Amino acid sequence: MTDELMSEEPLIVEDTLLLLFQPDSGTIAGENILFYVLGGAVLADLALAGRVEAEEHGSVTRVRAVGVGEAPDPLLEPALSSLSKKPQDVQTVLAGAGPLLREPVLDRVIARGDLRRTEGKFLRFFPTTKITLASDRRDGLIRNVRAALIDGEQPSARTAASIALLSASGTLPQFHAEIPWGSDVHTRAKALENGDWGAAAASSAVVRTMNAVIMNTVIAATVLPRL
Repeated sequence: MTDELMSEEPLIVEDTLLLLFQPDSGTIAGENILFYVLGGAVLADLALAGRVEAEEHGSVTRVRAVGVGEAPDPLLEPALSSLSKKPQDVQTVLAGAGPLLREPVLDRVIARGDLRRTEGKFLRFFPTTKITLASDRRDGLIRNVRAALIDGEQPSARTAASIALLSASGTLPQFHAEIPWGSDVHTRAKALENGDWGAAAASSAVVRTMNAVIMNTVIAATVLPRL
C-alpha cells in the first residue's frame, strides 16, 4: 500500500488505534480485543463513506455493500470486497477483517507522521522496536473525547464511534491520567455504546448505519470470547 493511496483525512480506524496508543509505555491498549475494535471502526468508516448499509433481520444485524467502485481507502477494501459478495452479519465481518488490520493500520498511522517506529538492538543482537508519538494529533483526539465524556458536549459521529469502541474494549479506565475515570464518564460512555448519539444519529441515514454497526460491534466485543 503506497502513501499516495491513503485518504486525505485520517480514517476512524486510524483515530481509534492512535487513541489506544499509550505514550508512557509505547503499547496499544486492549490488544486482546483489538481485532473487534479495528474491525468495527472499518465498518464505521465504510458506513460514513456511504458504502455499506445495515439491515435488521430479526435479532441479527446484517451489513451489505452499496455503491460502485473500489473502497475510498485501501485499508477498507478487504472488508468491502467481502461484503460485495453477499451481505453478512457484523460478527462475521469482524472475524474476517479484524485480525488482519493491526499492522496495516499501525503502518498507516506511522506513515502519516503521528507515530514513530524506531528499530534497535538489545544486547547488540536481539532486534527491538519502539513506538513513540510523533505529532500532537492524538492530543486533539483526546480533547474531543474529554469534551464528550467530561464536559458533556455532543460528540461528532466520528468521535462517538471511537468512544463507543474504546468503551467496548474495556480500556477507558487506562486513560485516567488524561480522562479522569468516574461514574459519570462510565455512564456517558455506555450511553454511546448503546447508540445514544443524539442529534448526530437522528439526522442522517449514514450515521444511523454507523450507529447500528458500532452497537453490534460492541455486542460482539463484550459477549464473544476474547482471544
